[in-house]
Amino acid sequence: MKIVFIGAGNLATHLAAACKAAGNNIVQVYSRTMENATLLAGETGAEAVNNLEQIRLDADLYIFSVKDDALPAVVRQMPPTEGVWAHTAGSLSMDLFAARKAEHGVIYPLQTFSKQRKVDFASIPLFIEGSNPATTRLLEELAGSLSRNVRRLSGEKRRTLHLAAVYACNFVNHMYTLASEIIGREGLPFDLLLPLIAETAAKVTEMAPQAAQTGPAIRFDEEVMRRHLSLLPDPETKELYTLISKSIHKHSI
Repeated sequence: MKIVFIGAGNLATHLAAACKAAGNNIVQVYSRTMENATLLAGETGAEAVNNLEQIRLDADLYIFSVKDDALPAVVRQMPPTEGVWAHTAGSLSMDLFAARKAEHGVIYPLQTFSKQRKVDFASIPLFIEGSNPATTRLLEELAGSLSRNVRRLSGEKRRTLHLAAVYACNFVNHMYTLASEIIGREGLPFDLLLPLIAETAAKVTEMAPQAAQTGPAIRFDEEVMRRHLSLLPDPETKELYTLISKSIHKHSI
């Protein structure tokens, strides 16, 4: 399959590499920044471009992997092409393609990506949606060559899944950032927390998250919580601690 990537960020970098490894031909990579386009194109044997007017018109699939707020404008500026148009966003409808391209859809990987860290793409859940049966089959065929876990999912359910992923990944990682700042003020290294983090993540593979919850908030130990609040340096972090503690206790009742 001949594939053009619109975007060269974290997700596009991993998805393009997986597509190439599965035997597909990455013919072109577009990015607003030529440096980024050239980097990913060099890794996949593709042509690099930074102008949408230079997009090839003869590919089988055009994968749009750009920031959500930039995607509608990019779609409007795309030249008419052959092939299917698909985006990778969890929170956007595939219908944003409808006015420009009849054959369109979504291929959404449920994973966090950083360019400098390799992932096992075969284990990543891929969620597919297509505008018609032929488009769905094409996306499903590609996804099946990349991952062992491929599912069809409506846009409404995908948006809900994306919201849950923000809680399970982005918000949790931000807690690591705050924990690192708290422990760092005493000159203690973050890696002291790694065994705790690993065990917390491992537990929810064997039991429900609610059953795995521990700590002072679940029993609403006000004395411990007051001591914790006294150690926090700013009102915003104190408020966050209080809100999360109340939510933990509410869900334990």
